[in-house]
Amino acid sequence: MYAIPAFVLLVAVEALSYRFAPDDEERGYELRDTATSMTMGAGSQVVGLPWRAVALLAYAGLYTLAPVRLSAASVGTWVLLFLADDLAYYAFHRAHHRVRVLWASHVVHHSSVRFNLSTALRQSWTPMTMLPFWLPLALLGIPPWMILLQQSVSLVYQFFLHTERVGTLWRPVEWVFNTPSHHRVHHGSNQVYLDRNYGFGPPGWAPAADRAGLTARAEA
Repeated sequence: MYAIPAFVLLVAVEALSYRFAPDDEERGYELRDTATSMTMGAGSQVVGLPWRAVALLAYAGLYTLAPVRLSAASVGTWVLLFLADDLAYYAFHRAHHRVRVLWASHVVHHSSVRFNLSTALRQSWTPMTMLPFWLPLALLGIPPWMILLQQSVSLVYQFFLHTERVGTLWRPVEWVFNTPSHHRVHHGSNQVYLDRNYGFGPPGWAPAADRAGLTARAEA
């Protein structure tokens, strides 16, 4: 929630950048589309805040059953959390594309024909579909507050993936991290790019393919 003002400010900055530095190959912003994304983002926060209390109780319950309770003072715990959260998100994201009832929840995020920072805020109002994928982290002995914190960090990172204004990054970065280039492919709508790059992109895939994915989305 503390990041929301920054998100809104950055959306405004990106929208202004299209006004003063337009690009014929980038779709930019459209008022109704952006308003829809912002409204959906606000609604997801209203629903998500009380649900986080439920999730915290679930994590806490499993944490008490964990055979080992890891210390937040240990660097190893944070490394494990980072890797486990990344795996949980990948499983969550893949399932929400492959399982129809879960896709019904996630499809709203892919409902825009534009790709900009406001698209990152176009979130579903069904946060309860996330819970099963992070429960194993509590059983590993990771403190519940750390799980929620890492989820928030991950969401902040993902915000910056939703932009056409950033091209392909340094090749080693593209090989390891999820980047705007990879995520543009993920949001592409032509057949060959559907269900690609759930949490990361195969090396070399995104730089060659992202513009084709964007073109297909614009024409869809």
